[in-house]
Amino acid sequence: MHKRVPMTPDGQRKLTEKLKYLKQVERPRIVAAIEEARGHGDLSENAEYDIAKERQLQISQQIQEIEHKLSLAHVIDPKTITSDKIVFGACVTLSDIDNEEHVTYVIVGSDEADISAGKISIDSPVARAMIGKEEGDEVKVATPRGTRTYEVVEIKYC
Repeated sequence: MHKRVPMTPDGQRKLTEKLKYLKQVERPRIVAAIEEARGHGDLSENAEYDIAKERQLQISQQIQEIEHKLSLAHVIDPKTITSDKIVFGACVTLSDIDNEEHVTYVIVGSDEADISAGKISIDSPVARAMIGKEEGDEVKVATPRGTRTYEVVEIKYC
C-alpha cells in the first residue's frame, strides 16, 4: 500500500503547474532538440544528441514522479482545521527557551518546504517534534549543536 502524500491546496496547485509546464513546454522543447541533433549526422559521435536524450529521460522521470505524488495526494486545507494541537498545516510560533527569540513555521508537505519562507516539511525533525503539542508545551529538537528547547507560543490555521 502506498503512503498518502500530504500537501496543502497551494502545494497541489504548484505541482500541477509544474507538471503542465514539463508536459507542454519542456517535453516538446527536448523532442525538437533531439530532432535537430539527429540532423547533425552520426548519432554514435553526437554529443548534442546524447545530452538531449539524457534530458528527455530526466524530464520523463520528473513527470512520472509528480504524477505519482499527485495520485497519492492527501490535500489538507489548513483553513478548515480547528484544533488546539499542532497538526499538518499549522502555523506555529515558537520561543527559544535559551534566548527567548521567536520563530514561526508553517508545517507543509515535503515538496512545499521552503525554510526561507518559514515553511518546513512535515517530515523534518522540528515538525515531527511539534506534532501533537499545544500552546504552552515544550518542544525539544535535536540539532547539530545539541538539543534545543522551545515553547509553543501560538498555533494558527490559516
